[in-house]
Amino acid sequence: MSLDKVGKKKLIEKFKIHSTDTGSSQIQIAILTERINSLSDHLKLHKKDHNSRRGLLKLVGRRRRLLEYLKKSSGRKYEEVLDSLSLRK
Repeated sequence: MSLDKVGKKKLIEKFKIHSTDTGSSQIQIAILTERINSLSDHLKLHKKDHNSRRGLLKLVGRRRRLLEYLKKSSGRKYEEVLDSLSLRK
């Protein structure tokens, strides 16, 4: 269910700002989005898995807060992240 090392490394390479960047807002949002997508697929199969649903809601809330921070700090980067991850706001 979680993201494997290769997938995480690809996301970091795609969204990094500088060569040693591994934890910027853009990267965190991308990783959370992948986790949210995989959990959503899991919940389509297992509708009564309430613990995973609670985890999904926590991840969505964390991503929302990071997106609000990114929008306040840099509107251009915010728009780029929304476009590249095909999120709507």
